[in-house]
Amino acid sequence: METTRQRIAETLREGPATASDLGESLSLPTPVVYDHLHHVSRSVREGNAGGSDADEEFLVAPPTCRECGFDGFDDPVNEPSRCPECKSERIEEPAFVIR
Repeated sequence: METTRQRIAETLREGPATASDLGESLSLPTPVVYDHLHHVSRSVREGNAGGSDADEEFLVAPPTCRECGFDGFDDPVNEPSRCPECKSERIEEPAFVIR
């Protein structure tokens, strides 16, 4: 039986997904998915994410403000609540993939 983090890693190996996508497919709340994503990203960097290939990378398409286009958020493996530039709350979720 696979752990939740292994299932997340396998899903991300199949293609890009947001935390909301992962939460929906795995029946988890989005904040819980973000916690798991932090661990999965570290595991992939260390080369031990559930039998992963050492050449794999955890890639993030950063969150982006839909108002001004800002994408320089400090922590891309997080869901920001508002844009530091224009203060808009219309933030597109980051997307994740393992390649």
